[in-house]
Amino acid sequence: MTGLGPVAWPPAPMKTERLVLRESEARDRAAFIELFASPEVRTYLGGPRPRDELERVVPEVPGRRPGLFVIDLDGAMIGMVTLDRRDAERPGRVRPGGGEAELGYMFLPEAWGRGYAAEACAAALDWFADALPGEPVVLCTQTANGRSMRLAAKLGFTEAERFEEFGAEQWFGVWSPATPSG
Repeated sequence: MTGLGPVAWPPAPMKTERLVLRESEARDRAAFIELFASPEVRTYLGGPRPRDELERVVPEVPGRRPGLFVIDLDGAMIGMVTLDRRDAERPGRVRPGGGEAELGYMFLPEAWGRGYAAEACAAALDWFADALPGEPVVLCTQTANGRSMRLAAKLGFTEAERFEEFGAEQWFGVWSPATPSG
């Protein structure tokens, strides 16, 4: 996996109780455009992008890259979860040189409030813990984003720091895989 380490990509689709985490396919294009054009989804992510621009620039098979999982419910994309290396130049780090794996997620508004984000993110974190044992994962969200703050807590992220970035207070947390008891 480019950037995250010596991990084969894509992994086999992962099934949770209700969802499938899989690689992007051409049938996901409309959902990708909706995610990036949605004012609700993009409230804390810099705002929506113009739909006509997205129609022009989004490839036929969008999001096909290491670290991006499409979240599939009953055969349709409802969101995505990403694991990417955090830019070491940005504020917030756990290691002196930065570059930690960072969890990101976006879900269509009709999927909100049903626990899908927690289910999908937990599966992605479990996969990551198996693929790169002992490596921490970070998460950054605006403190104003109550849903994201609650999700971070539910997933087991603990606050490392807060800082100002993109004109808003950011919450920066870290998740470490549970140490197996022996």
